[in-house]
Amino acid sequence: MKTALVLSCVLLLARAEDPERVQYLHIGDGSSREFEFPQNTRGVIVISSGYRSSGGRKGRESLKQTVRVSSLDPDVLSVLNVTGGASGYVISIRSGVPGTAPLLIQLMDLDRESEPVLIEERRDYSIRVADVGDGDPGELSHFSENPILFALLPLIFVNKCAFGCKVEVEVLRALLRRPVPLLLGVAGQFLVMPLYAYALARLLALPKALALGLVITCSAPGGGGGYLYSLLLGGDVTLAISMTLVSTVVAAAAMPLSSAFYGRLLGVHAALHVPFLKILGTLLFIAIPISLGMLVKLRLPAVTRVLLALIRPFSAVLMVGGVFMAYRMGSSILARVRAPIVLAGVTVPALGLLLGLALARLAGLAPAQRRTVGIEVGVQNSLLALAVMQLSFRRAEADYASQAPFIVALSCTSEMLLLVLAHCARARLCPPAPA
Repeated sequence: MKTALVLSCVLLLARAEDPERVQYLHIGDGSSREFEFPQNTRGVIVISSGYRSSGGRKGRESLKQTVRVSSLDPDVLSVLNVTGGASGYVISIRSGVPGTAPLLIQLMDLDRESEPVLIEERRDYSIRVADVGDGDPGELSHFSENPILFALLPLIFVNKCAFGCKVEVEVLRALLRRPVPLLLGVAGQFLVMPLYAYALARLLALPKALALGLVITCSAPGGGGGYLYSLLLGGDVTLAISMTLVSTVVAAAAMPLSSAFYGRLLGVHAALHVPFLKILGTLLFIAIPISLGMLVKLRLPAVTRVLLALIRPFSAVLMVGGVFMAYRMGSSILARVRAPIVLAGVTVPALGLLLGLALARLAGLAPAQRRTVGIEVGVQNSLLALAVMQLSFRRAEADYASQAPFIVALSCTSEMLLLVLAHCARARLCPPAPA
């Protein structure tokens, strides 16, 4: 059911010696700069004009003026039409996605034989469109506070220790001498993928918030699942771990630069907050258990055998648990998802995988390294992108923009699971010939 919200906007006449310093336009009593409006509803803004041109009674009788109102973010709020005359105006509006839309209000004097004269222009008023499903920010049901997020942490830690046992020191030394795979990963993750996200957002005409969420997701570093998929798909585990660590370090500078650049191209000028502490935490959560696993490999061979035996079943549990956790945590966000963002999110992991494979093939890398570079470019750390959304926007806007990283995360896990199943089926049906 459509509701109507009337905002009484009074244009008060102020008298002063210098008219250029006078503010004729005021909404309400002028004490508030932001007004709230429900999502997906129609409404009107009633504007009264108190402006009068000079020239006495005759000038007032022949006065011709108008008020022009436009939204600076049409995805959030659109202005349908303006009706009325000099004594008052009715602006019909429709709210869209959650967010804040600044208003451009212009008072025009038409009582001239020449072009209309702009009397005053205001941009400091805005309307905030609230999600009708917004709840109490303190509720536990919000995805960022869901206890499922912490339930798998011990399992993840042990699994990372097991991956540390897979690290080959000689491979690390070779990467230091010839870091081509690392450079390819950085180029693909932080140059090509954000550009693809921007082009795709333009092609699909995504709303600004969703477009920015997609760009930020594609600007994120490689996810921790990259070396898990490398193990299961016959990639280079040592290279995968190294690429994840390097891309996470580079993300501290690349994410804010990419977000600011593409945010300006998209017309989104909100201040973005890159979660440096979360990036540091990600680095430590990867480096500490991996290093511990390398130490176990050197000192405790018996424990190493146990960890290596657990790595594949633990990885399978984490993959399935990751899909379940992402769905449960983001179900409220994904309830109103639309087809264009689903299409965009599904293509991101596939494009990243093909891009990495192509770059690695051009560089003449070995097959195992090609797979790893493709996987690392195609798997983003969506949790960092979610953190940027939650730190940079209000609850409703953040949850709306967070559709992009959630869709990308679900698509990535699902597509990688299909690849793993296909790889296992191929290995079982077509075993390699004995040497």
